[in-house]
Amino acid sequence: MIIPSINCRDFETAAVQAKRISEFSEWAHIDVGDGVFTPNVSWGNVEEFSFLATELPLLRFEVHLMVVGPERVMEQWLKAGAERVVIHLEAMSDPHFVLETAKRHEGGVMLAINPQTSVEMFLPYLNSFSAFQVLAVSPGPSGQKFNLEALEKIKFLRERAPNAIIEVDGGINPETAKLVKEAGAGILVSGSYIMNSPDPKGAYEELQRIM
Repeated sequence: MIIPSINCRDFETAAVQAKRISEFSEWAHIDVGDGVFTPNVSWGNVEEFSFLATELPLLRFEVHLMVVGPERVMEQWLKAGAERVVIHLEAMSDPHFVLETAKRHEGGVMLAINPQTSVEMFLPYLNSFSAFQVLAVSPGPSGQKFNLEALEKIKFLRERAPNAIIEVDGGINPETAKLVKEAGAGILVSGSYIMNSPDPKGAYEELQRIM
């Protein structure tokens, strides 16, 4: 599966991109950066998101919370219409709360790690979480170069969690998509390659054919 991502500074841009994504994709990924956990600040207004989710009822949203204290805000996003939230292991303080909150709202939760974090940090959570994200770029703006070390992380995780959902986010293009698929990932998040293309639908379909 390919999920186009939205990483921008304002609601107007997010709304335009979400509408465009809804024309060719079932899912959209929204990057929420707080300027603390990640150096850049990106759009992340829950009230505006709720309006967007209502306006595009057929589009399923995955919200990547690159924030300090994700437990404080994840429930708001699930209530507002997010189908799945991505929580960073580095910022999480209460995994039980995270899992129970997602379950209570009948939403999904995915555990993520930054490029600098050892994949072995996932090991204590393999029996409680079923979905994991390997971030192949530093948390921040779109358009960064894919970190090849992510491939070994994917292989390590796939060997130890053969039934887990593994998502890779960052630096995805046709070349890197082939590599991460071969390593064992099943979901790829792509921002700039799709959204900066003169033909976003065509770029999305090109990546989708690889998967």
